[in-house]
Amino acid sequence: MVVDALPDEAVSRLFHALADSTRRDILRRAAAGELSVSRLAEAYPMSFAAVQKHVAVLADAGLVSKERRGREQLVSTTPDAVEQAHRALDALAETWAGRLNRMSNLLRQDKPGNLPGAGKNRHEREKH
Repeated sequence: MVVDALPDEAVSRLFHALADSTRRDILRRAAAGELSVSRLAEAYPMSFAAVQKHVAVLADAGLVSKERRGREQLVSTTPDAVEQAHRALDALAETWAGRLNRMSNLLRQDKPGNLPGAGKNRHEREKH
């Protein structure tokens, strides 16, 4: 399974980072082109330090990379980062689909017509 290719901790960091709407917006903006953290901070009603923290969470999850150029720190989307999240979700969906199929098969097997002694009346079953 693809999720197994990433350690659980990495998958948790990935989805934690994507769980916040500000971080998803930063990711979208960074995907459109390299931006400085100070330029990103102008777009949000929060402090520069708060935006830095959001960028740090995204970087820790591997969704963006940061590069210092002079006094600025430039943020860009990691090329395969969003694809990693997509593969992780696909793998989880595959796991759950398999579980649901197994449960469905078990339920079909447990229908009254499929049980041992089904079709016999109570007295016939008690004889056996």
